Amino acid sequence: MTHPLRTALVTGSAGFIGYHLCSLLLAQGWRVIGVDALTDYYDVSLKQDRQSKLLQSPHFRAVNDRIETPGLLADLFEDHRPDAVIHLAAQAGVRYSIEAPESYVEANLIGTFRLLEAARAHPPAHMLLASTSSVYGANTAMPYGETDKADTQMSFYAATKKANEAMAHSYAHLYNLPTTMFRFFTVYGPWGRPDMALFKFTRAILDDDPIDVYNHGRMKRDFTYVDDLVAAIAKLIEVAPVRPDQDTPPSPPDDSLSPVAPYRIVNIGNASPVPLMVFIEAIEAAIGRSARKNLMDMQPGDVPATWADTTLLNRLTGSSPTTPVADGVARFVAWYRDYYRV
Repeated sequence: MTHPLRTALVTGSAGFIGYHLCSLLLAQGWRVIGVDALTDYYDVSLKQDRQSKLLQSPHFRAVNDRIETPGLLADLFEDHRPDAVIHLAAQAGVRYSIEAPESYVEANLIGTFRLLEAARAHPPAHMLLASTSSVYGANTAMPYGETDKADTQMSFYAATKKANEAMAHSYAHLYNLPTTMFRFFTVYGPWGRPDMALFKFTRAILDDDPIDVYNHGRMKRDFTYVDDLVAAIAKLIEVAPVRPDQDTPPSPPDDSLSPVAPYRIVNIGNASPVPLMVFIEAIEAAIGRSARKNLMDMQPGDVPATWADTTLLNRLTGSSPTTPVADGVARFVAWYRDYYRV
């Protein structure tokens, strides 16, 4: 007797993280509906190439449209009744949110609203939505914990993601939608985004161009390798939160489980902040060439450091990201040289 495949609906499926997650879910035996608008925020051909690889699987279906399009997600939920929904589609980038804030309203606020409405009509077993470490904003106590107060966002991008967390909590409470929000910490790896530091630094060093190093290099990031990240997401799919009641034992004090909804926030990071200069040294070592550094002041909306407490992730899934930066950077550089034939 054959069993029907479980269906996952992934928004942002041709994006950096979405591509890797879809690849993993397909390998694990899921049927995947991927939604992506293939916007021109960065090189569309990179997104098209990711999608082409996913389309090699007979269990992947691509839907190329914006998530904020009225009726799009409602129809997909009605037609496919997904078991799991992983919402990654968003207008990304701290710095771009200063230049084009309205695009963040459309994709991050209206798009997420359309998703929540679709889920209300046809509830999946588990909804998982991407947030960001940027919501911790001006917090200085580290490592960042999910139960820390996070009300001082320093960019409009971060503000839209914090709003997504609040929106999702209200729907989880009102309509009993099991919901996990994950806060990502500086994800990197092969097929990465060209607007991210690793991509820009690698390209510049290979072209013998200078790299812009903000805050004169006095920054730390909790760099998280993409394979570790999507493995954590796949495990979190299987541990949907439940609404607490009088028969449920109290959750540990560091658990972000809502007292009134089947809703939880989970950090996904490497739990090991790396100085920016050490990250650059790893790129130089992988390429075999030194960078020419243009030391600059901190950019508006940026933060000097990030560091994830991954205790909750470890308790829920039995593991947490561990790939050393030197290894992950070397894999990215090898992919970059192969992809761009340099």
